[in-house]
Amino acid sequence: MTVEARAAGTQDEGTGASGQVSALLWARMLERVRSQDWPAGALYVVATPIGNLGDLGLRAWQALSQADVVAAEDTRATRVLFDAWGLTTPLMAAHRHNEAGAAQNIVARLREGARVALVSDAGAPAVSDPGARIVREVRAAGLRVIPVPGASAVISALMASGATSDENPAFLFAGFAPSKATARQNWLRQWGSLPVPVVLFESPHRLAAMLDDMLALFGAARLVTVARELTKRYEQVETLALEDAAAWLAQDAHRLQGEFVLVLHEAQADAADQGGQALEQADELLSALLRGVSVRDAARLAAQALGLPRDVLYARALALKQAD
Repeated sequence: MTVEARAAGTQDEGTGASGQVSALLWARMLERVRSQDWPAGALYVVATPIGNLGDLGLRAWQALSQADVVAAEDTRATRVLFDAWGLTTPLMAAHRHNEAGAAQNIVARLREGARVALVSDAGAPAVSDPGARIVREVRAAGLRVIPVPGASAVISALMASGATSDENPAFLFAGFAPSKATARQNWLRQWGSLPVPVVLFESPHRLAAMLDDMLALFGAARLVTVARELTKRYEQVETLALEDAAAWLAQDAHRLQGEFVLVLHEAQADAADQGGQALEQADELLSALLRGVSVRDAARLAAQALGLPRDVLYARALALKQAD
């Protein structure tokens, strides 16, 4: 059944006048979305639900309806969404193993005036998911890319964590940590030393080890938010001190199942001061290095010397260079 049919059906599902009003409002909203501008020859990068199928926005639904083809990371997963929303648009595979060929195919279709939508299994394509190469190829061809926003595991976790504030809205998204213990600990040490909350993904079989590493590196009082199965039936969001994390996991075996987003809260008091001192030290070193080397080389050398993320140091080096 299409969404339009469901809208019409609300007259029968409702009770008298109230059901008719609901159907009228729903139909009016659908028409407003449909009547918006939908350029041909454009790539629509569409965010899809991260668990709850009801989180597909009307604009995202319309973009998928208007498209001539939908490029999907996993056509089987996307078919579940399509069946729920009455979508029949043809699908093509576009995953990390065929992304180069898919990008060429998509560019060719766009040049012929087609509308192509790009989706991942869940959430936003090209953000810790395949799709970035396709976006780059389309933009390099001089063709239009239109983002259609929607559900985000990163933003959902931050919303429920309270880790940011109006005064300091900054945060970092670090993605997945390295799988090997030593590399993971070095990675955590770099990201966790910065004076902002850090959002990261973790798999169930490494979650306990990750929380143990955080405890060893950042101390018992540092806060972490564990967001499990966001938007799904068994969603859990718990903020606790790192010293309590292992006990919390052990209380229920189900807490080691599902998909996880972790928010490592900003260090407080003395730890935060140390983070600020580290960045001051980085600026001093970068300023000295920039007298003789490029911005890129200065960031690389400072990262080796201080153990801070190279991309953070590159941004600071670029700002220092532009300020001269």
